[in-house]
Amino acid sequence: MDVTSPASAPQLRTGTAAGRGTLLAAVLASGMVFLDSTVVNVALPRLGAELDATVAGLQWTVNGYLLMLAAFVLLGGALGDRFGRRRIFLLGVLWFAAASVLCGLAQGTGWLIAARFLQGAGGALLTPGSLSVLQASFHPDDRGRAIGTWSGLSGVSTALGPLVGGWLIDALSWRWIFFVNLPLALGVVLAAMRWVPESRDESISRTGGKHHGFDVAGALLGALALGGVTYALIDAPAHGAAPAVLAAAVVGLAAVVVFVLVERRRGDHAMLPTGLFSSRLFSVLNVFTVVVYAALGGFTFFLAVYLQNVVGWSALLTGLATVPMTLLLLVGSPRAGALSARIGPRLPLTVGPVIAAAGLLLLRRVGPGASYWVDVLPGVVLFGAGLTLVVAPLTTSVLGAVSDRFAGVASGFNNAASRAGGLLAVAALPLLVGLSGTGYEQKGALADAYRGALAWCAGLLLAGALLAAVLIHRPPAKGGAPS
Repeated sequence: MDVTSPASAPQLRTGTAAGRGTLLAAVLASGMVFLDSTVVNVALPRLGAELDATVAGLQWTVNGYLLMLAAFVLLGGALGDRFGRRRIFLLGVLWFAAASVLCGLAQGTGWLIAARFLQGAGGALLTPGSLSVLQASFHPDDRGRAIGTWSGLSGVSTALGPLVGGWLIDALSWRWIFFVNLPLALGVVLAAMRWVPESRDESISRTGGKHHGFDVAGALLGALALGGVTYALIDAPAHGAAPAVLAAAVVGLAAVVVFVLVERRRGDHAMLPTGLFSSRLFSVLNVFTVVVYAALGGFTFFLAVYLQNVVGWSALLTGLATVPMTLLLLVGSPRAGALSARIGPRLPLTVGPVIAAAGLLLLRRVGPGASYWVDVLPGVVLFGAGLTLVVAPLTTSVLGAVSDRFAGVASGFNNAASRAGGLLAVAALPLLVGLSGTGYEQKGALADAYRGALAWCAGLLLAGALLAAVLIHRPPAKGGAPS
């Protein structure tokens, strides 16, 4: 895919005002999305109490956002290619900001969940744009530096998110974790209007405006599949095998089948070309991604509620609890990537989940009156160290498992797989551990559910380790997907 025509080849340099402004817009935009992916878990006990939410309401508060991101992030990238990356990026930023205001003003659980769905849709527009504008705008000699800076600063925002969010929740209200997006969005819009150049896939104009990758049907079927299964899992604890639950499950599973048929018919022009899965390594790596990120999503969902409602910590201290994990990822991921390049991904992807599982088993012992330094920090450090061994080697292996021309869609699908894993874990774990209604407000019920959930998450990590040990190998020198 051509990014630009020769006449409009990217020329921004990192040392210029335009280069710095473009980088600022991308970093602030991705920072908003990463912030809202991490900080909402910290706010769940407060917003749940104020809005009189059930466990299902808390699940949908997290999953409404994840569902839209997972289902539509690939479509968001295709829209940018077709209609202009800066245009769709700015649309996503404004959409995200407006939805954030609706989240902050929510007067009930239904209102908040609907606003979170809208917020996730805005995130699906701006997330691929924040990186693609850098790829399309910077001179090839400076592109790597720009993307590296974006990655590092975005990681810092992820680390600071729970800490800043916890402070806002304690000092003001949970509503301010959404309102804080407004000044960030304003900064993005001003910087983008001033410095970000427009770009699009020029091959579209050279083929008479045709854009085979604009796969709306695939995106809608993907959303229907995830939504149906998620609804069935979340609603089952309260209503059992009610007609609505069974209908949602059937619709979700049927959408999976139709999705596969539609994508196969579109071939290489599908949102998700099924030819990618002729690479067994690519298929296995994405199953591994779902398993590991399900453990991560389930763990962070339960930990934030448990530390506040059972251990009795403030939102600020709860936000601080997982900061070491993110710092380990920031510092250690480049080294883990270099190690994987030398020895192959099998060992890091096998050992990493085992170490992370050990951390979760330690954290199962945390109880009322726990000490952060003695009881919580060791488990968080172990979990973070294990995750650090996984993230960079996994991303590199996914890209190495397919042909270069499929790198963008492979990366996007793997990103969606990670979000889908978290979404399904948040939907399924309360059902598996028997937590429903307002059980999260009852210390005994929540404590039992927390220990059960972490055991399930540790089991998922060990399953991922076994999968890696048996089926994952070094990617071939050239992509394995058919050209």
